[in-house]
Amino acid sequence: MLPDGPFHSGELAAQELAGVASRGAGIRNFMPDQHRIFFGQLPWLFAGVLDQDGWPLATVLTARPGFVMSPDPTTLVALALPSGNDPAFESFRPRSPIGLLGLELETRRRNRANGRIAAVSADGFAVSVAQSFGNCAKYIQIRNRIQDGTEFAAQPVELSGLDAEAKALIAGADTLFIASAAALGSETGGVDISHRGGRPGFVRIDGDTLTIPDFAGNNYFNTLGNLLQEPRAALLFVDFATGTLLQLQGEAEIVWQGPELTRLDGAERLWRFHVRRGWRRAYALPLRWTAPEFAPTTLQTGLWSAAA
Repeated sequence: MLPDGPFHSGELAAQELAGVASRGAGIRNFMPDQHRIFFGQLPWLFAGVLDQDGWPLATVLTARPGFVMSPDPTTLVALALPSGNDPAFESFRPRSPIGLLGLELETRRRNRANGRIAAVSADGFAVSVAQSFGNCAKYIQIRNRIQDGTEFAAQPVELSGLDAEAKALIAGADTLFIASAAALGSETGGVDISHRGGRPGFVRIDGDTLTIPDFAGNNYFNTLGNLLQEPRAALLFVDFATGTLLQLQGEAEIVWQGPELTRLDGAERLWRFHVRRGWRRAYALPLRWTAPEFAPTTLQTGLWSAAA
């Protein structure tokens, strides 16, 4: 555990607003061996980074299992980089903050590692890890890998808002990833990428604004604590059947209380994401997955259609 505690002031403020307190005992400044092994067995790695204007971006890297390795407890090396047309490509540069998420859908396991990029080469990058922690399996749907797709990745479609295709992908999503960042100059701050899940329809769409419920979690409030200090954030939606990726940037605001919370089963808070720009990249992800087997915790949550 970090000597002065693992949370920055935004995370502590979010915990206070939520009426909880966490010691963050599971957050370490090194990776335990089981985490180091876990990253090495994955076919993908989710990453949150910052663009040149300081906006978070969320992306996913893929290669054969074993492409991520940990030579020591504070280092992760990934032998992969984003493609040149990924909006996050230019953000992989030395000394830049980065948040990493390893997710194993078959077992509903996930581990996170945040730090800074130590080096970048033509083959990949190395990360100096400052924080490492696991997350519970809540709201992760089980999926199994099937044969990879053979389609060629299409050129990105740039979006200034949500078009019909983007809205359809979001409406059918049971999973999203959010990248956020705050307190960049402190030992406990940086970039974070986190998973959110629910039943398809758990994200409400109102024009270019998305409303996402915040269900019961680990009480760390890494994401909401970041958003309290810095509302700029990024979302990543994955079409697990086709490999299409939808990457969005926007600003978030948190709804801590009020009658709207009672409309959706399981929602303890809400956050709204106002889309400013985005990119849709058809077939960008070569991995393909089966239809979901919903987590028991997911099945206990509500839908906006029912709330209406």
